[in-house]
Amino acid sequence: MSASVNENPLRVLVVGCGNMGASHAIAYQLSDGFQICGIVSTGKSKEVLNEKLGGGYALYSDYETALNETRPDAVCISTYPDTHEAFAIQALEAGAHVFIEKPLAASVEGARRVVAAAKEAGKKVVVGYILRHHPSWERFVQEAQNIGKPLVMRMNLNQQSHGYMWTVHRNLMKSLSPIVDCGVHYIDVMCQMTRSKPVRVNAIGARLTEDIPAGNYNYGQLQIWFEDGSVGWYEAGWGPMISETAFFVKDVIGPKGSVSIVAKDAGGAGKSSSVEAHTKTESIRVHHAALNDKDEFVQEDSWINLEDEPDHQELCNREQAYFLKAVKEDLDLTDHLEDAVTSLQIAFACDESVRNGGVVIDLV
Repeated sequence: MSASVNENPLRVLVVGCGNMGASHAIAYQLSDGFQICGIVSTGKSKEVLNEKLGGGYALYSDYETALNETRPDAVCISTYPDTHEAFAIQALEAGAHVFIEKPLAASVEGARRVVAAAKEAGKKVVVGYILRHHPSWERFVQEAQNIGKPLVMRMNLNQQSHGYMWTVHRNLMKSLSPIVDCGVHYIDVMCQMTRSKPVRVNAIGARLTEDIPAGNYNYGQLQIWFEDGSVGWYEAGWGPMISETAFFVKDVIGPKGSVSIVAKDAGGAGKSSSVEAHTKTESIRVHHAALNDKDEFVQEDSWINLEDEPDHQELCNREQAYFLKAVKEDLDLTDHLEDAVTSLQIAFACDESVRNGGVVIDLV
């Protein structure tokens, strides 16, 4: 790594200006380690973001033009998933490091091509698994590893979307289902909790609206069996018809007890479409299963209230701090990328199960 790269801020091209792209751009502006050299979107969102950032940034409607004219050190890709593979490989071939929102690509083969391109170029690729940077979720994983095996992992994130977010979700579903786009986060969490190989999956799905293409579905539920006997399910639904009852379930059960995220406020009515509610934990409840000779609990449930509860913007700031560290300190991201491919591979196996109506084995 040259001295100039370590001393100077990374010039970053921001591609995609929706919720995540805007948050990442704010993170870059707040950091001394980055300097935005351009903003790219096909619509008006780049002007809106430019104004939000105080103006003065070069704006582009065409990605290739922006890449050629700005010659960035890094590219932040927060566009729709069907563009991820091509945009990432173009950036890597142009000599730029890449931060890319999940999923890494719209197919497993595409994800592997991105990983291969990063290795060929000798550049870093960091995938936006935001929960890996959340101290409460890190603690949730840690506590789940203390309650024995096998684990039963129950998670969902249903979103009663309307207005702008329903437009976003309909566009997402042109290339990916909810259990793939959102599921990779929670599949990744399950894999961290069990540290065991997933061996088979089964999934169901339903098309609850005529607003999406035939053959696609806006509600799905997946089940995963792991080699150590652990099992997990994840549920995701998008759209104006989705119920807000029990939309937020983050619960793990083991032989020694259970661990649950209890989002008392974030889990309330009207919150399922809130970006803040998707990561907010508020508190973790730990239940202890040990009984005395009268079959009564030996220990009361304990509550973990962590003081470090970052909001969505702070999580994005931490993601970009990790990206900067990866570049400046030449971190080995082999495991990071392997995990990203694995979670995507499992998610697509679940999608295959929905479409074919059967159990999928030999996952990874």
